[in-house]
Amino acid sequence: QVQLVESGGGLVQAGGSLRLSCAVSGSIRNINTMGWYRQAPGKQRELVAIIRSGGSTNYADSVKGRFTISRDNAKNTAYLQMDSLKPEDTAVYYCNARLLPWGSSAFNDYWGQGTQVTVSS
Repeated sequence: QVQLVESGGGLVQAGGSLRLSCAVSGSIRNINTMGWYRQAPGKQRELVAIIRSGGSTNYADSVKGRFTISRDNAKNTAYLQMDSLKPEDTAVYYCNARLLPWGSSAFNDYWGQGTQVTVSS
């Protein structure tokens, strides 16, 4: 059973910082990409940042220069450092991992339960 557990969300004032963590556990053979997505009320889920196994990254234009994604492959954990937060960053943030479980022949997407980030003005 593969699980993704997020932590680090909360309430912060505009201009502040938060650091999200996503720990992947279970019988995992290989993790390809890890990413963070977010969904604000009434909006579709959108990609925030993604990091590949080799370390290359992509960011949504709205967070470039403010957010940094990283991963610790030894711990199967991804992080999202969020600086200079704005009220429009308020959303539920979801962790995603594209991984290959032991006993499987294909990579599949797995999701965390989500963590609320609220930025007050």
